[in-house]
Amino acid sequence: MLSSIRNNWFSNVRGDLLAGIVVALALVPEAIAFSIIAGVDPKVGLYASFCIAVVIAFVGGRPGMISAATGAMALLMVTLVKEHGLEYLLAATLLTGVLQIGAGYLKLGALMRFVSRSVVTGFVNALAILIFMAQLPELTNVTWHVYAMTAAGLGIIYLFPLVPVIGKILPSPLVCIISLTAVAMILGLDIRTVGDMGELPDTLPVFLWPDVPLNLETLMIILPYSLGLAVVGLLESMMTATIVDDLTDTTSDRNRECKGQGVANIGAGLLGGMAGCAMIGQSIINIKSGGRTRLSTFTAGAFLLVLVLVLDQWLVQIPMAALVAVMIMVSIGTFSWDSLRNLRQHPLSTNIVMVVTVIVVVATHNLAFGVLAGVLLASLFFANKVGHYMLVTSEYDDESDTRRYNVVGQVFFSSSEKFVESFDFKEAVDNVVIDLNRAHFWDITAVAALDKVVVKFRREGADVEVVGLNEASATIVDRFGVHDKPDAVDQLMAH
Repeated sequence: MLSSIRNNWFSNVRGDLLAGIVVALALVPEAIAFSIIAGVDPKVGLYASFCIAVVIAFVGGRPGMISAATGAMALLMVTLVKEHGLEYLLAATLLTGVLQIGAGYLKLGALMRFVSRSVVTGFVNALAILIFMAQLPELTNVTWHVYAMTAAGLGIIYLFPLVPVIGKILPSPLVCIISLTAVAMILGLDIRTVGDMGELPDTLPVFLWPDVPLNLETLMIILPYSLGLAVVGLLESMMTATIVDDLTDTTSDRNRECKGQGVANIGAGLLGGMAGCAMIGQSIINIKSGGRTRLSTFTAGAFLLVLVLVLDQWLVQIPMAALVAVMIMVSIGTFSWDSLRNLRQHPLSTNIVMVVTVIVVVATHNLAFGVLAGVLLASLFFANKVGHYMLVTSEYDDESDTRRYNVVGQVFFSSSEKFVESFDFKEAVDNVVIDLNRAHFWDITAVAALDKVVVKFRREGADVEVVGLNEASATIVDRFGVHDKPDAVDQLMAH
């Protein structure tokens, strides 16, 4: 027990504390921006980010991953807030948490095994592009000072780690933020700061229950939004967990993460916050700044509250150019440059899945749509590919006037048509043997194809024998097949 607590919380104290501080600084403008997107007061996003990060540190399934208010979730809230107000958003946040806890108990986190590597790569590349695009408004129609500060920030981020000793101790993004803030204050530069993003809250969040009628009408209003929020939140969290797993060479408990996201969102809703989920940008900042355990996530949430309530006079003076430099670093580090170099080596289908995922995510700004499109396309390519690995050969025995067909491979919806076309129904033979020793039947489409073949041969006057079905195939054929039942022709026509 003590060993587990130490490994999960106190095995990397200095790195986690420093990384958490960097993440907290980067969370402030993001939380405010996402609140503006959703159409709510900035404190709604800030309270949510504080609560979700702190709670997920204890109950989440992926140490070192940062969860807070996100843009993907904020986009889904706009209509609900506009039509029904903040109280209904808080109620939808609570229901989102309940649905996510249910998903965890149903072990839906295991569905990530259906997401191919090409989809994950597309997701990562799309997110890198979106992160970079989100910085462009801060670099448009501004003075040269902003460009100079951003360039200086990038220089610090990439060159500071080369400094002997101290470069290995302090995270370069933290050095970037502190240095540029000091320069802006000393020189009195007239550039956009965190304080220009919106008014910061000046009180602690308080427990409250959404002021909405507890009836079926309310449920029907919030349920569609809660379902969308739950799906998008879990999808983004599971994808982010996969990325952090790769970066840290560790594994995460996805079903626990589903439950943890639910508990965190319920907590956020009860403290006046909006629903959130894992943030790949901040998670990468955390990992690259040295964060590894739950302490880094807790520090990010706790220090965020300290920043907003205690250090607000300093916080509001941080130039946005410093945070833009950090986020550009995140976008560069997030993008999978190997995916471009490997375009010629990888199969065309893999490249298409990756590119389509990127295009859909960037076009819709909805990570769920992109991932679902990628998964669907990858599934179709896989089914088509496996369908080609089905072969039917035949041999004729003169003495018994028997044609023996040997089926090899997987017979299912994709290969069933090819299966039927492999038989010569017009050949005048007395006996037909269909040997399925090296074949496997997967679905009712395959069973229907076998029925069709047998019945067609019988119509031509041949005696048909099906041999070699393995146990799994025999089970599905016995259950759904009609060729070995009375009135097989009539039943087949009925199907």
